Amino acid sequence: MGENISIFETVRNVLARQLELNPDSITRDTRILDDLGADSLDVVELIMTLEERYNIIITNDNASELLTVGQIVDFIEKYLGKCF
Repeated sequence: MGENISIFETVRNVLARQLELNPDSITRDTRILDDLGADSLDVVELIMTLEERYNIIITNDNASELLTVGQIVDFIEKYLGKCF
């Protein structure tokens, strides 16, 4: 259970730092592009940071389906679950 929180907190903190936002304003339902005003370069930077942090690969096809913070967290959890 604690791992879910840490992945969410990590994604939230990366986004907040990258976009200069208050982390408390970011929830699982927050949409990266629509709610946070991120652009495609922000998304690429986020993906690269998360790939490095979790030692995973997020393909362009996967990335195009990850619209909310919750979807990103779920993807990482499933990816890490497949690795063990």
